[in-house]
Amino acid sequence: MIPVLVFDIETIPDANGLRQLQEFPDNASDEEVIKLAMERRRESHGHDFMPLHVQRVVAISCVLRSDAGFKVWSLGEPDEPEAALIQRFFDGIARYTPQLVSWNGGGFDLPVLHYRGMINGVVAPRYWDLGEDDREFKWNNYISRYHTRHMDLMDLLALYQPRANAPLDDLAKLCGFPGKLGMDGSKVWQAFLDGKIGEIRDYCETDVVNTYLVYVRFQLMRGTLSPEAYANEVAFVREHLTRLPGAHWQAYLEAWK
Repeated sequence: MIPVLVFDIETIPDANGLRQLQEFPDNASDEEVIKLAMERRRESHGHDFMPLHVQRVVAISCVLRSDAGFKVWSLGEPDEPEAALIQRFFDGIARYTPQLVSWNGGGFDLPVLHYRGMINGVVAPRYWDLGEDDREFKWNNYISRYHTRHMDLMDLLALYQPRANAPLDDLAKLCGFPGKLGMDGSKVWQAFLDGKIGEIRDYCETDVVNTYLVYVRFQLMRGTLSPEAYANEVAFVREHLTRLPGAHWQAYLEAWK
């Protein structure tokens, strides 16, 4: 089978980048810089969500479904530099040439990885191939919105109409899966300040499992999986999760009624 790689990232505002782009007091801490930048953003845009190029990646979590089985994990170590995390992600694409799957990956995750990868000097020739090295990539690559080598499920299910987008949490729950547990993207910065990078990674891991399960449900709808094969795949994932260490998996399974 073609390996399926589901991915999700978590980010925080990039204090050093904001220092370069805006004027702040010389003695301002990272926390103070970001607080001031958020205040300016609210004044100018009505919200404090930072532009994508100043979103620093602090976690990348993945599900890899292949002939070898099912694996869910967060790349690198909790304190690993951003550049190393992003390089690991693109190295995985080079190794497996997987079917990429995301929820809003085309609108957020991949653009962030593009900007931050370039800022950090990351190299990703396989990902950026548009047919120069592999002729098949001319007709189906990771970059085109309408190609399927990267499947942004949110974008696809909404028929590329932003007003039709649905939250992953809602759709996962409506399909009978657990959805988000105790955290969402808006809480990541405060969790990072509180030193809870482990909890951020745990949250990111449960989110990629939600995305994979919704992807499997989509494969049922489009006829790629029979009802029996769908039920077997969902049961396979659930059984695998029972063998994983971590309180977040216990909570996830308890929420999966």
